[in-house]
Amino acid sequence: MYIFVLRRILSTIPVLGIVALIVFMMLHLAPGDPAAIIVGDNGSLADIQRVRDQLGLNESLPMQFWHWLLRLLQGDLGRSIFIPQSVVSLIGQRIGPTFSLAGLTLVFTLLLAIPLGTIAAWKRNSWLDRGLMAASAAGFSVPAFVVGYLFIWLFGLRLQWFPVQGYIPPAQSLSGWLHGLVLPALTLAMVYIALIARVTRAAVSEALTEDYIRTARSKGIAEWRVLLRHALANAAVPIVTVVGIGVALLITGVVVTETVFAIPGLGRLTVDAVLSRDFPMIQGVTLFFSFVYVVVNLLVDLSYLLLDPRIRY
Repeated sequence: MYIFVLRRILSTIPVLGIVALIVFMMLHLAPGDPAAIIVGDNGSLADIQRVRDQLGLNESLPMQFWHWLLRLLQGDLGRSIFIPQSVVSLIGQRIGPTFSLAGLTLVFTLLLAIPLGTIAAWKRNSWLDRGLMAASAAGFSVPAFVVGYLFIWLFGLRLQWFPVQGYIPPAQSLSGWLHGLVLPALTLAMVYIALIARVTRAAVSEALTEDYIRTARSKGIAEWRVLLRHALANAAVPIVTVVGIGVALLITGVVVTETVFAIPGLGRLTVDAVLSRDFPMIQGVTLFFSFVYVVVNLLVDLSYLLLDPRIRY
């Protein structure tokens, strides 16, 4: 087991190295001079030279990467071009709303998707199954910003049940924090629910055809125990796998959802950095999201030890 854990942890090191190289090259793959792009059409040669010095663009490419990597290993992601703060500081200021939104989204997703997928598998080929799968296909097909604007119009403007913009920190008001995140979390959860519900249905449907399910039923075990203790438990590995894969959808959706609902999180920070061509900020946020994605997938791999003991061998 310890060899399995160590091997999985070590396998993330080259992945993170490749990600760091790709993120670094973002600055140099952009067409034209990055310093001239940042300064804009009205910038002078002195302004361009100042930005080049600030970004270290006057050095050779290998030296630039080496110095950038050394700073990165020390936790230094550089400084924003347009905001007089470090990238790490700005990420720290915006991480709370993003993690709050992502966490509540995961809660809504798991509470809805797994029961819906299990019920659809239990009632396979029935009208209930077809209806749930049709709804999940629709949820997976509709873009998040469309769902967000529909929720804003219906639940925010028409019914006035929820606020449509802004963010209240939980330290200021826990009820206000939760009330303000319901709409954006449900918006972000729609695609995620559809994906996990369909995978849950497929995995549980396959498990229900196994011999141990027939054995459990022949012993007179209650159907709900057969579904939960036998079918769903043995279908947990593919479900957990798609939860980890879906983090990529979650990260992408955060950018759109925070923009629609004016939430001051990392997604909104990314959009502002792209619009202002703040390359150090873009690099820092992209690297942070990539790191989170790699860590989540590492945790998913390690969770297999608990879900299926055979994997450790």
